[in-house]
This record gives sequence, C-alpha cells and structure tokens, in this order.
Amino acid sequence: MTSLRETHEKFLKYLKDKDRANATIIAYAKDIEQLIEFVEAAGKTLPTEVEKTDLSGFIQKLEEENYTPKSVSRKINAIRTYFKFLKEEGLIKEDPSLSLTHPKIEMQPPRILSKLEYRALRDACRNDPRIAAVVELLLQTGIRIGELRRLKLSDVEFGENDKPGKIRIAPWGKNPERTIPLNKPAQEALKRYLKVRPKTKEETIFVTKTGRPFLIRNIRTTINRYFKIAGIENAKVNDLRHTFVATHLSRGVPLTTVSRLAGHRRLTTTEKYLQYIERPKEETVALTEL
Repeated sequence: MTSLRETHEKFLKYLKDKDRANATIIAYAKDIEQLIEFVEAAGKTLPTEVEKTDLSGFIQKLEEENYTPKSVSRKINAIRTYFKFLKEEGLIKEDPSLSLTHPKIEMQPPRILSKLEYRALRDACRNDPRIAAVVELLLQTGIRIGELRRLKLSDVEFGENDKPGKIRIAPWGKNPERTIPLNKPAQEALKRYLKVRPKTKEETIFVTKTGRPFLIRNIRTTINRYFKIAGIENAKVNDLRHTFVATHLSRGVPLTTVSRLAGHRRLTTTEKYLQYIERPKEETVALTEL
C-alpha cells in the first residue's frame, strides 16, 4: 500500500504536470505536509484511512491556532486538489474532502496609495538607486513583484530621445507573455540603478551587493522598511500594483488596456477596482505618469 508520505512527492509532480503556478505548488506542498503530520499523529499513515472527521479536525485546529479565513480557505483548496489526485490515481474510492466548506471571507478593498504617500515613498528611497528603481517600476508598470524579480537585462528596451521604452514580461505559469510601456520616470530610475549595479554574470536586473539575485522576500522587507521611513501605514508591496491599476482607471485609461497591462486573466478582476474610484465619463488612450 502507498503511504501518505509517498503520495506527497507524487502530488507535487501532479501539480507540475498540470502547469500550476510555482507559488501554488510551494504553498500546497506545505499545506499537505501539515495535513499529513496531523493525520499521522492520530496513527493513520494510508490515504484510505483518512476520514471526514480527520479533515474537519485539521481545519478546526487551524482555526484554533488563529489562521486567517483566507489561509484556511487556501488549505481547503490544497486538500481538495490532493484528494482529487488520490482518487484519480485509484488510491482512494471516496473523497472525504467534499464535505469541507470554505470559511466566509470578507473582501477588503485594495489599498490605494495617495499622491502624498507615493511621493513620500519616492523621497524616502531616493538615495537607494536599486529600491528607487524597484518602486518606480512597480508604480509605473503595475507588474507583480515576482515578475520584477525575474526581469532580465534583455527584457528592457529603452526609448530614444525621451520616447517611451518597453519591458517584456516573460510567460510564467498561466500568465502569458506581455509587453508594457516604460515611461520617463521608470526609465530614468532604472538607468540610475544600472550605472551602480554590481558587475556580475547574473542576468536578472536586480541583484544584491554580491551580485546574486535579489529575492522576493528581501524586496518585500526592504520596501516595508521604506514604507515606515516614509510614514506610510498599513501598506504592502502589492499596493503599488493596486495604485497603478486604480490610478490609470481613474484617469480614463480604457478598462481593457489596464487589464492587459496588469496581466489580469479576467476583465472582472480589473472591474472590481471601479467601485473604489471616480472614473471620467470619457475614456482616454494614453497612459499617464504617476
């Protein structure tokens, strides 16, 4: 009989074969590892031994440990995907995860930085060319932090004579390739950083002082530090992306254009921002600088 531990690695391969996003694979791997540890503590080691009460007990334990409803919901998604895999593999006959229900999640409105806030953030990191370029790219292009982390030198094309440049966002997971205009503030900030960028064979644009890739967690930590310096409360790195989307919609840039540039897979994702902004009666075409 195949044990729960043995199915774990097979499950990760299953996710990769299904072309799930790398972040999803990492998260689901931890979620199922956590579930297996819980079930093993009850003396169960085989997929066929897991019952509805085991899964309900696991969810109850998470809630008692003050996991947020959003985190619990994600773990339920992981569990359901895992047991779907087990059933497809013929390792179980009945799926005990079908009885699980998601907790109610109150959707919070996106945190949109005001002009004073993002100008204060710029001022705070002005003497740090690397972070200044990171902030400017996130604000002016709306790219995800993971996309910024993976940007390569070859993905950037600067414009000549003050004309806009462009950056190429390589396909990743289910997100297709796209090209985004690079306006003057973003180009200037990026050029300033490239002048002092450590010499390295590393192709990613943003690197550490030793020439190694600048990791996502370190980008978040550093920008959070500058949020504090700038006096900006309750803000996260992803709020720079929210600000890009909301600001351009509020200035009349077509919904379809903003959605395409942001890389939203569904137009409804972009539409959700409309309830938080005032939109002009007529749409414009040109993107504007923040």
